[in-house]
Amino acid sequence: MEQILGIDLPAIVQTVGLLGVGLMVFAESGIFLGLFLPGDSLLFTAGFLASQNLLNIKWLLLVCLVGAWTGDNVGYAFGRRVGPKIFTKEKSIFFNREHLRRSQEFYERHGGKTIVLARFMPIIRTFAPILAGVGQMRYPVFIFYNILGGALWVLTLGLGGYFLGRVVPDADKYILPIVAGIIVVSVSPTAIHFFREWRKKRRG
Repeated sequence: MEQILGIDLPAIVQTVGLLGVGLMVFAESGIFLGLFLPGDSLLFTAGFLASQNLLNIKWLLLVCLVGAWTGDNVGYAFGRRVGPKIFTKEKSIFFNREHLRRSQEFYERHGGKTIVLARFMPIIRTFAPILAGVGQMRYPVFIFYNILGGALWVLTLGLGGYFLGRVVPDADKYILPIVAGIIVVSVSPTAIHFFREWRKKRRG
């Protein structure tokens, strides 16, 4: 199977195994070290490899669900405990009280939807639980949408790769364009958002 952007995902998945995939999902879901991990394409590829009996699909889904849920909880706890302390400088570019107030208001209005949709957006999914904690989003609300979003993300991509491999003959021929498409689709919303923000600042 060919590489994507110089990364051989199937080889990585087979090398790190179930535990490694779970740890990568955990890292991308809640700690800064996971910002550049290929979560969406990783899940899809792992699901495909499970269809080829190289991984156990039940254990794969379970490990990834646990990784996604616990990762978001770590991010939330970090934001809730550390956030109010670092958002203290009135004139700071990033960490100031006005940003904290805005994040609190944002999560009051859109919290649940944000946690779910962020799962399908690289980089954003790493920051979403942290900002939920900074914004003091109520934990019962957070945990509900965390479970919902994590389940939708893992099951959609993991089972998508699995059923492709089971149903489509010679499915490995289609993995490269499908994974490339997943990367484009998942990155597009974030790229469009930053482009719009850039245009607003230019118009100023």
